[in-house]
Amino acid sequence: MQIKSLGHAVLKVRNLERSVQFYRDQLGMKEVARIQNMMVFFSLGANHHDLGLMQVGDAAETPAQRSVGLYHLAFKVGDSLDELRACKQHLEQNGIPILGSSDHHVSQSLYIQDPDGIEIELYVDADPAIWRDNPAALATVKPLRL
Repeated sequence: MQIKSLGHAVLKVRNLERSVQFYRDQLGMKEVARIQNMMVFFSLGANHHDLGLMQVGDAAETPAQRSVGLYHLAFKVGDSLDELRACKQHLEQNGIPILGSSDHHVSQSLYIQDPDGIEIELYVDADPAIWRDNPAALATVKPLRL
């Protein structure tokens, strides 16, 4: 057996409509389907769905910072630093706090949180030859100045 690609991710959220507004209206994902008031699915265009949100209610506990589980989701926003700058400007104009930014050599990234505190990485890729010729290059974290 060999896995061919990552198909989709499903996140548990406290308030479905609040999260839909964030992923659809702030991050620009296309809502494609719903299961009543329990789940919403988004497509980025190439797949029937790439992200699902499942409502678990306001009483849901926040996982401990050092617990096992999801660290973050990463979404590609383009291929150039100009596109990442435009993303940064959009976040700032919409009052979405930027937690940090990093130059990973193979990509450059901004970090934010969704309404439930799930970390989201928004990134642009550098030249793929960097990691094709040297896969270890992805283990780089340097400050990013935009």
